[in-house]
Amino acid sequence: MKRITILSLLSLMILTSFAQKTINLSGTWDFQIDRNGSYNASQKYDDTIKLPGSMLTNGKGDLPSIHTKWTGSLYDSSYYYNPYMEKYRHTGSIKFPFFLTPEHYYVGYAWYRQNTEIPKEWKRNRVVLFLERPHIETTVFVNGKEVGRQMSLSVPHEYDITDYVKFGKNNSIAIKIYNGIENVGVGQDSHSVTDQTQGNWNGIVGKIQLRSQKSIFTVKAFPDLNTGNVKILVNDKEYNLKIDNPQPWSEFTPNLYTRSVIYCGDTIPVTFGFRNIEVKGRDIMLNGKPIYIRGTVENCNFPLTGYPPTDVESWKKIIQKCKDYGINTMRFHSYCPPEAAFIAADSLGFYLQPEGPSWPNHGVKLNYKQHIDQYLAEETKKICDYYGNHPSFVMMAAGNEPAGDWVTWCNNWGKTMKEYDNRHIYCGASVGGGWAWDNLSEYHVKGGARGLDWSHKAPQCNDDYLSQIEFPRNYKGKEPNNSPIIAHEQGQWCAFPDFKECSLYTGPYKAKNFDIFEDLLKKNGMASQAEKFLYASGKLQVTAYKYEIERNLRTKDYSGFLLLGLNDYSGQGTALVGPLNVFWKEKGYVDSKQWKEFCGKIVPLAKFPKFVFQNTDTLNIPIEVYNASEGDIKDADIEYSIIDNNTHSNIIAKYNTTIKYGKNNEIRPIALPLNGIKAPSKLTLNVSVNGNTNEWDFWVYPSKVEMPKTKDIYITDTLDSKAIKILNNGGNVLITAGGKIRYGNDVKQTYLPVFWNTSWFKMRPPHTTGSYIMNNHPIFKDFPTDSWQNINWWELINKAQVMNLQEFPEDYQPIYQPIDTWHVSRKLGMIVEANVLKGKLLMTTFDINSNLNNRIVARQLRKSILEYMSGNSFKPEITLDIKVIRDLFEKEAPKVNMFTKDSPDELKPKIIR
Repeated sequence: MKRITILSLLSLMILTSFAQKTINLSGTWDFQIDRNGSYNASQKYDDTIKLPGSMLTNGKGDLPSIHTKWTGSLYDSSYYYNPYMEKYRHTGSIKFPFFLTPEHYYVGYAWYRQNTEIPKEWKRNRVVLFLERPHIETTVFVNGKEVGRQMSLSVPHEYDITDYVKFGKNNSIAIKIYNGIENVGVGQDSHSVTDQTQGNWNGIVGKIQLRSQKSIFTVKAFPDLNTGNVKILVNDKEYNLKIDNPQPWSEFTPNLYTRSVIYCGDTIPVTFGFRNIEVKGRDIMLNGKPIYIRGTVENCNFPLTGYPPTDVESWKKIIQKCKDYGINTMRFHSYCPPEAAFIAADSLGFYLQPEGPSWPNHGVKLNYKQHIDQYLAEETKKICDYYGNHPSFVMMAAGNEPAGDWVTWCNNWGKTMKEYDNRHIYCGASVGGGWAWDNLSEYHVKGGARGLDWSHKAPQCNDDYLSQIEFPRNYKGKEPNNSPIIAHEQGQWCAFPDFKECSLYTGPYKAKNFDIFEDLLKKNGMASQAEKFLYASGKLQVTAYKYEIERNLRTKDYSGFLLLGLNDYSGQGTALVGPLNVFWKEKGYVDSKQWKEFCGKIVPLAKFPKFVFQNTDTLNIPIEVYNASEGDIKDADIEYSIIDNNTHSNIIAKYNTTIKYGKNNEIRPIALPLNGIKAPSKLTLNVSVNGNTNEWDFWVYPSKVEMPKTKDIYITDTLDSKAIKILNNGGNVLITAGGKIRYGNDVKQTYLPVFWNTSWFKMRPPHTTGSYIMNNHPIFKDFPTDSWQNINWWELINKAQVMNLQEFPEDYQPIYQPIDTWHVSRKLGMIVEANVLKGKLLMTTFDINSNLNNRIVARQLRKSILEYMSGNSFKPEITLDIKVIRDLFEKEAPKVNMFTKDSPDELKPKIIR
């Protein structure tokens, strides 16, 4: 960071003096829970508490129970009714599956009081009580008299207490805090309040100070990059400064300036950056040049405290981790962070989209004469007043996915906000694809143009979202849309829980949900598979993210994406969607270098029409480059190479060219005959642009395959009488049972993993999140595979049946094992083998029979299976009763019972209309 600061010696002396005119109120406060609202500011309190902090971080409140009235929607309320969950419903040892379990919980009134002496010297000034981040409502009493009440969820609560204090004497400062949500009315799932994320806590964090100052003021800075002029408004007084040769602020040049002005005797430092944010057509322009958003949603998940950090260093670590992963933007989902986040983003060069603290849905509606209309309008103005000088604050939305007549409300809001503060661009709300089109937003954060189509057609990476940018879902115009769109909550691909993570929960929130999931895995005989499931599901998760992000980067005029998210989301049923865990730490299956290959400022993009080839094909692949760096890349070093099964790299092209700034920069295509590849092979194409590499796995199979003779193998699609006779006679049987299985037909799988989680969406398919494969098993001697479900498996796995192996021996793990949703953890298989009767049986639900001339992966797997069964390696380790096999065809597994369609009514918070 480059900080440009010019202050006179006199100004520095005054600032030093100004900084000393504070009294830090951090420390021990008297404390009283007030369940009935019967206490006052002067009564004796029977407890103490440490501030900054919350009741939860101080171990105050009630033990959670099944009667706890949580702040949040519990769409999967089976926990309350499922007999299996009874052991987790005991007060004192309670464990919840849908979000982290707090050690204590309390919603209601609580009193905080401290006595402090206010110096006589302060008598000539105003005395301000500064509370950086209380939660939620504060009512302040000084020496027993009520000063006022505030309930901002986004900005500090500041009280002018001058008329209530006794100078030179001890003063009693009492603060009554209420953390119910019915008065703010923001919606129970808003990340500013919900137990799905930070938790609904009661307390004060950040700075807690008394300040002596000449006046009460709001400061706004308006730097002009073109002229170097800076207009500074302090309340209604205007100051004009001139900066020679101003240097711009951006993600690449985070130049900051500090100047001071004197207002009514107070010397006020003002920090700002020269940057201009605007919209032109489908582009978001920063300092006259398009910027491309590669963002993540920050969901306010902070398990060590339950609230967002208020120190700059904590935010710098988070933001730097994002930058390490190629991310340049953060959207704050239905909340606004403390100022420390803006300061950190300013210094590191990082774009922010704070939001109003509301998800006005699930009972709350905009423009329905509810309190939220006024509250949200006022709150978003306060956000601009307090944080608007920060150059990192480039975009703003009113909130997340609203209900009601929200388009009318948001259109009016956007117009009002632009008139109120034109230093930012405004989006009515961040919404999913099914939401209406809000036609007056300057830019749109909208779903719809996201995801992969791989459940319906074979994987490829030469498509884009352009048609959905030109005519977004619910867009009514006849001419193509001409405003910027950023993908809303892109990704949401899940990985299996990492149970090693549990030891990291050293604060007041515990991952008891992980305890439940681990218990389910043990109960179903798969405790040994936990790490394997994590790695295998994680690799599939990264694959899905890679190709979805690349599709976004390939799309002309798409302004970018906002992931949900780079790190996990602890609530809403436990959404393990991040390559990083909730603590922003790696899980062991991808690192920043690998992720940045497809999510960085310079990304080579190969446009594969398919990923599976025959050796009679020629590899014809167009290549383009996404260049969101500082500018054109002149004389760039370009290199193409192919890496084979033995990791030997063969350079196939090397040249230099200029890459223009922007998207869709075409460079030389690849044309490579594959006739030299004789054996089934996994290969990798690597493309490098000035050291920025990206790579794509692809597979090549022989065009002609000679199947082994099967006279000693009986092949059938069911357990027919002939199969039983052959087994009884000691023979070998292959059952290709795809489409015939009943015990397991309730499990729906596609190639892609679970979206968000099956609890929040009530077992909406798919139910699996990849597969673990014993890739060293001799059955795969003639079939190239990793230990996880790579793209090569799509032809076989997508929408294929699984077998439920509940009746198999507890410690048996199948050769090919789909990974069930962690909320159920059924033991599943698609290739199993066993000694049955006197013979040997191999059974698969993969279709290795039909249309093998065109299904070359299935053809090769069939060959590999038959070669294995014909050889000496076919030695099943377990013995099964014939009934176990028969049950797979005749028995049905018990349905997953969700028990209810909603949370118990008595556990829902009230809403003030």
